[in-house]
Amino acid sequence: MTQDPAGSLLSLPPPQVPAPALATLAAAHWGLSGSLHPLTSERDQNHRLDTSDGSFTLKLANPAEPAPLTAFQTDALLHVALNAPDLPTPRVIPTRDGHTILSTPDGALRLLTWLPGTPLAHLRRSPALAQAIGTALGQLDATLASFQHKAADHHLLWDIQNARDLAPLTATLPGDLKPRVTAFLDHFATQIAPALAQRPRQLIHGDFNPHNLLADPVDPTTLTGILDFGDMTLSHRICDLAVAASYLIDPADPTALLIPLTTAYHRANPLTAQEIHLLPDLIIARLVTTLTIASWRAARYPGNAPYILRNVPTSRAGLDALTDPATLAAHLLTACGTLK
Repeated sequence: MTQDPAGSLLSLPPPQVPAPALATLAAAHWGLSGSLHPLTSERDQNHRLDTSDGSFTLKLANPAEPAPLTAFQTDALLHVALNAPDLPTPRVIPTRDGHTILSTPDGALRLLTWLPGTPLAHLRRSPALAQAIGTALGQLDATLASFQHKAADHHLLWDIQNARDLAPLTATLPGDLKPRVTAFLDHFATQIAPALAQRPRQLIHGDFNPHNLLADPVDPTTLTGILDFGDMTLSHRICDLAVAASYLIDPADPTALLIPLTTAYHRANPLTAQEIHLLPDLIIARLVTTLTIASWRAARYPGNAPYILRNVPTSRAGLDALTDPATLAAHLLTACGTLK
């Protein structure tokens, strides 16, 4: 049998368990009854559960997700809640008998607190918002650095350090984009990957994108939610910042948002000069990853294409804007070097 180049978690659609069956499980194991509202997801089946006791997130993991991986994500949420309680991360709600994960024939089921707020994807980007994102991510990564788990070191195609593995998926890219992506992947393999391998590794969130971050619409610089820990893995912490940065590129002036983002992260979780030097190329790697995986998955699952392709326009604009990574790195190094 030929191995799927994207892996089973990206190759299989989310589970589709009827809402009444999920409601029955929520009532039986958490003692909660109410209305279920479906939420979009790349791999899992998620619902908002509205009850008389408030709202919750009911998450059914993809059945292809190994049990240790689900436990890893859950334990990380517990670690953050204990060690950084001010960070707005979901809290794990145990079942009536004290379990944080309920095993079902259709996948692992969990209940999390519902976090209020507006996704940053629907709010205007600004230097102040970029600074808030950088601070939150720096604090989160500093907290995750002390967490260890036997399932943390798993292969994830979205992880920037694995960009070389994108090559088999490039066939679905638009004709004008494929040569650029192929050339960059060669550059990554020969120049970026060897340097990245020398940089600090730790557990990272892996998907600090505007759809996974919530803010107070009255005060958009106040983050109210950090969602979706499904892409956590053992990687390089500078890759986590690169993910966030890839969604904060102003095509007219890439430094406008990237400098406040990077300096805020640096204040919360100091970076080395070598990490900052790599950051622009890692941002490009994330943009290439987003464009390649999205194109491949949209072709495979056309019914879910609008959700899968939601970040493509921003990623394409960002890729077109980052034409001089060396100069951008110099600007970022200067900005971080002036901090006391």
